[in-house]
Amino acid sequence: MSLLQQGDPRFAAHGTRATFGAGGSEPYATALRGGVADVLYLQELRPDQEPKTVAMDVGRWSADADIIDLQLLASVRGPVLDVGCGPARMVRAARELGMDALGIDVSLAAVELARSNGIQVMHRSVFEPLPDEKTWQTILLVDGNIGIGGDPTLLLSRCHELISPDGEVVVELHSDDDHDRTYTGRLIDSSGGVSASFPWAEIGLNGLVERAELVGLSLRQSWSAGGRSFCRLANSLT
Repeated sequence: MSLLQQGDPRFAAHGTRATFGAGGSEPYATALRGGVADVLYLQELRPDQEPKTVAMDVGRWSADADIIDLQLLASVRGPVLDVGCGPARMVRAARELGMDALGIDVSLAAVELARSNGIQVMHRSVFEPLPDEKTWQTILLVDGNIGIGGDPTLLLSRCHELISPDGEVVVELHSDDDHDRTYTGRLIDSSGGVSASFPWAEIGLNGLVERAELVGLSLRQSWSAGGRSFCRLANSLT
């Protein structure tokens, strides 16, 4: 029986929690709809300290899959579920490679943009019931989406429920293997628009492997390409 079927309160809480870039002046939705420049800023809110801010290239998410994306997809099998797919460049690329693929995202703007380009996506959270549970061969958590919900252990647990017995979870990581932070953040655009705050996480390989083992997943491979870091997780019993 899945955690969702059991009514696990940790999952139930995600129905009411703020999500990446939503609320406030909706800078993420505005950027996707072409209202501002392609760069947004993720700001970590730190009590009694100056906020820490990093730039995020939204334009890359809306562009075609690049060579690193394509190499990653060439190494996996379908069907593919892209969690936090955004405008769904990875879903489109996977389907062009002949794989069945579906994207899910909580951002209505991202879903609308993807659908306008003919890409198959759902307006859905990973913590809600999803089609074809326990049959997905590959789940993608790329572009920092291991941060979804601010609890990597819970997210990995949910992904473990979704994959087939011989399936894999492919995660894009922080480049520093020892990096391991959960925090409250907000998104800001160049014109000063600010989102509501939301829980987020950034994690490197070491912390991810520790959390994966807690939920029955084991490291199968880790690699770096083009300045990005990835790993492949599979059922510990396979």
